[in-house]
Amino acid sequence: MKIIFLKDVPKKGKKYEIKDISDGYALNFLIPNRLAEAATKEAIKKVEFIQSQDMAVRKVREDLLIKSLEKISASAITLLGKANEKGHLFAGIHTVEIVAEVKRSLHLDLDPEFIVLSKPIKEVGEYKIEIKVQDKSAILKVVIQKV
Repeated sequence: MKIIFLKDVPKKGKKYEIKDISDGYALNFLIPNRLAEAATKEAIKKVEFIQSQDMAVRKVREDLLIKSLEKISASAITLLGKANEKGHLFAGIHTVEIVAEVKRSLHLDLDPEFIVLSKPIKEVGEYKIEIKVQDKSAILKVVIQKV
């Protein structure tokens, strides 16, 4: 059965992707849980229209972010985390926490996918994190302090 994913489903498909899935899985799980819908001609046209709108909005957001890269390079954010005596954090700092702090302190709308972070930050200290948008990049200074 051909379906259109309405949300990301791990190991199956991404949002707005059209795939061939077994009938039972589609009819008994994906469609009842509103994770997918049947790929009719009307639904495909609707999804293509939504995708084009999403791409336009994304392009505008990326252009605004590129203009703000200098502001990002010139600033630093501070995050607090619980840590032991040696400075090891009990919970790692992920891109989501960095995005939230950038939004709060710098008033910039940043997507987690623009942050280049190979693994979560797990120690107290000062880090330089790359923000990459299209072919441009900036370095954000992130300070992790013990609570």
